[in-house]
Amino acid sequence: MKAVRVHEFGGPEVLRYEDVPMPEPGPGQVRVKIAAAGLNFIDTYHRTGAYKVQLPITLGTEAAGVVDALGEGVTEVSLGDHVAYFDPQRGAYAEYAIADAQKLAPIPDAIDLNDAAAMMVQGLTAHYLTHSTFVLKSGQTALVHAAAGGLGQLLVQVAKRCGARMFGTVSTDEKARLAKAAGADEVILYTQVDFETEVKRLTDGKGVDVVYDSVGKTTFDKSLNCLHPRGCMVLCGQSSGAVPPLDPQVLNAKGSLFLTRPTLGHYIATREELLGRVKDLVAWISEGSLKMSIDKTFALAEAADAHRYLEARKTKGKVLLIP
Repeated sequence: MKAVRVHEFGGPEVLRYEDVPMPEPGPGQVRVKIAAAGLNFIDTYHRTGAYKVQLPITLGTEAAGVVDALGEGVTEVSLGDHVAYFDPQRGAYAEYAIADAQKLAPIPDAIDLNDAAAMMVQGLTAHYLTHSTFVLKSGQTALVHAAAGGLGQLLVQVAKRCGARMFGTVSTDEKARLAKAAGADEVILYTQVDFETEVKRLTDGKGVDVVYDSVGKTTFDKSLNCLHPRGCMVLCGQSSGAVPPLDPQVLNAKGSLFLTRPTLGHYIATREELLGRVKDLVAWISEGSLKMSIDKTFALAEAADAHRYLEARKTKGKVLLIP
């Protein structure tokens, strides 16, 4: 079968589309015929070595497809089932992948498998950020950076379900339209105005309850300034680079702020929690209240081009690889 492998750390050019042996599932494992694999910034961190992994590695933590083979003792799914998964240890940039049965989420046949692949990392992240990390309630205010991106659009939609007033930052008029269509109450073009100043103006100087910041280095300091006293800073990515070390006294000086750096694995640590979040997302997609935004698809062999597109921060939704 074909897979995209990394043998040395570096730029997109190190991604190799090559033949590898067909994997066989062990006890408690399942082989999935991949229909679509999702791209995420963590894939670029694995490729560059920013997050250390053992080489060679098949990239990809998120996929959807069809159960193709069962290992011994698997009872969670059956042959032919539609499934999706997130697993930082399993290579999804491939025609087939092995996944632990415990980490597979059954997907109704009525849900498009591209949508299912797009749902797993960003959809689950939008769910836990708004329902667990900071439990958004009706009437509260939230600022979302990169509001037209894959995570941003989902965050806006899910937060609006909670009754929150949503502020979103974007870089272009086209992205502003996407954020507005997702439900953002106020869209701020940070290339034209200072987002901190604008948030303060729109909240009569009070600031927001929570900031969801997936950008990191270039937005972090001003994001803290957008919070009202005892507000919550949720750092959920670093597309512009890592945030430098922070003196905790800064949180005190800015209003006894809360700061957290969550990760998805800790919010789907049990199968019960995983299936509960997936159940909500599937229900919202089925009823039409949550729309997955697929920005662009690339063939599996075009993984390097897909990484260049992602790192250029051109995305206006989810990017998928299609074997």
